[in-house]
Amino acid sequence: MILEFTADLGFDFITRFSELIHVPVKDNFLVIPKAMGEGYVRKIGFGDDFKLTIHRYRLKEDLIIKRNPAPKPNDLRTIFFYSNKEDLEVKYNNEEHIPFSQKNDSSILLSTNDLRTEIRFPAASNIQYVVVGITAHRLQSILSIEKPNNTIKTITAENASFLFFENLDPEMQLLLKNIVSVDMNNSMNNFYVQIKVQELMYVLFSKLSLRENTTFKNINSNDAEKLLVIRSEILRDLSTPPVLSELATIASMSETKLKQLFKQTFGDSIYNYYQKARMEEAAFLLKQARHSVAEVGYELGFSNLSHFSRLFEKQYGVTPKKFSYTA
Repeated sequence: MILEFTADLGFDFITRFSELIHVPVKDNFLVIPKAMGEGYVRKIGFGDDFKLTIHRYRLKEDLIIKRNPAPKPNDLRTIFFYSNKEDLEVKYNNEEHIPFSQKNDSSILLSTNDLRTEIRFPAASNIQYVVVGITAHRLQSILSIEKPNNTIKTITAENASFLFFENLDPEMQLLLKNIVSVDMNNSMNNFYVQIKVQELMYVLFSKLSLRENTTFKNINSNDAEKLLVIRSEILRDLSTPPVLSELATIASMSETKLKQLFKQTFGDSIYNYYQKARMEEAAFLLKQARHSVAEVGYELGFSNLSHFSRLFEKQYGVTPKKFSYTA
């Protein structure tokens, strides 16, 4: 099943979805018919310039959501909070599907609507995500930051073109769970959801405000596509450190441009991003797979287990051995 739309200011996702599956929307609520699966889509508005769509369903066939670029520039920002533990894939233009998150981790994608994206949800997966659509002007008013860094300035500027990624930490996952689970039959719960959404955005923009205050470079769909390819390449084999010259060749970019755009989009240098992902993988293997410290260290390419332990402790504040005991 393919849902394709153009990201202009007048677009309403729930209406387009209802047309696709031939199910009416009642009070901004759409119930998935049993023939297609189960679950719902809900829209909540806090004004014309700030809206929220909650997706919680399980479908019997793949769902592909294609977003075409807006025909005219606008200041609408889309924030995609994905909290599912299922695999999700995203791509730009006609590239192959690329994992959106590693080890089913939760993620956040924040972008302008001039980028072409495609997200695929596999059949029989438990889909749970929230999309916030908000104008730059409304966002700037909500944030009210006196001295924003360049990342925040870019997000709230009218003519910017950007893509930013962040991890969805446990605090944000809990907030998202509260939003998705709320019973909207209570007349006060619209107010409750608005508070929780702004709290969620507070945590997100607190993270973004800590990013290095570097000069921003506009991004296009081709750049965004290549950055996702590079991210996937980095995460493909965490036992081998990335080689910048090889990544630059894959991305068809200069090393300087790749380093700048990668750090701008993901908030860290390529090597630091790799090392953090490496330690996250180590934590996953120690906790979920119950591998020994030695097994994990060698699997992730460490010949010196003491070095592995130091890096792990630097990121998590505890040695991998102690972590495995408490996991």
